[in-house]
Amino acid sequence: MKTQFEQMMNGLNDVEAFLSGEQEGFKAHVPREVDVKAIRNRLGMTQARFSDTFGFSLDAIKHWEGGRRTPEAPARTLLTVIARNPAAVLNALDPVAFAAAVGSSKPATVHVKADSKRRNSRGATRRKAHSAGGKGSR
Repeated sequence: MKTQFEQMMNGLNDVEAFLSGEQEGFKAHVPREVDVKAIRNRLGMTQARFSDTFGFSLDAIKHWEGGRRTPEAPARTLLTVIARNPAAVLNALDPVAFAAAVGSSKPATVHVKADSKRRNSRGATRRKAHSAGGKGSR
C-alpha cells in the first residue's frame, strides 16, 4: 500500500504529465457519499420541488434521504454540481425557464452564488453568505 505522500506525488506527476501534453484527459473523482437532504435544505426546497426541479424521481429522493438507497455515480456527480452551483444546473437543464426566472427575455449565462458551508480551523461548520449576481442584478 502506498503512503499518502506517494499518492500525492503520483497525482502531481499526473498533473504535470497532462499539462506538458504527455498524458491526455483526466479522471474525475466522484464523491462516494452525498448528503442529499443537506443540499436540498440549503436550497430551501421540499422533496417534491427538488425532484421536479432537477429531474430526480420523488421516490429516489425519499430513499436517498432515508438511507434505504445510495445515489449511483452519475446522480452523485449531478448532486455535487447542484450543491456547488445550482444555477449552472438550472441554466443547463432549461435555459429559457431559467432566464425567465431571473428576469431576462432571452437565455443567458447568469452567475449566482449560493450559500455554502465552510469549516473553520476547529472543524466547526459555519455559513458563508453570498449575494446573487449576474446581468441586471447590480
